[in-house]
Amino acid sequence: MGLSVDHALGIHDDALLIRARRAAILASNLANADTPHFKSRDIDFKDTLRQMAPDSPSSSARLIRTHAGHLGGAQNALFVTDALYRIPSQPSLDGNTVDADTERVEFTKNSMAYLVSLRLLSGRIRSVLSALKGE
Repeated sequence: MGLSVDHALGIHDDALLIRARRAAILASNLANADTPHFKSRDIDFKDTLRQMAPDSPSSSARLIRTHAGHLGGAQNALFVTDALYRIPSQPSLDGNTVDADTERVEFTKNSMAYLVSLRLLSGRIRSVLSALKGE
């Protein structure tokens, strides 16, 4: 059985990429809270992570390698997956659907989850390094 870095890291590297992409989307929402006709967007973390799984039948976000020299497309899959529009609880008269309080709460929860994913990934990397050093 060969050593697979992807297998050793588990889903934590994909989770970190999704959390980073979601943070950028939520930050964009907050930055455009006063922009007329701006529509608040978000991504579904669980669905996106499920799509990134290599054995997922709904892996429409995966890129296909057509040549042995091509890199895998897991990182680019986040940019293929569409962000969903958030259903506004109280849309404004100018057509803006950003609720700053909701966006701040979601951004904070996503930031905490990002730190957890980062810590889990760091632990996995330390474990792999320990195993390689024979400790």
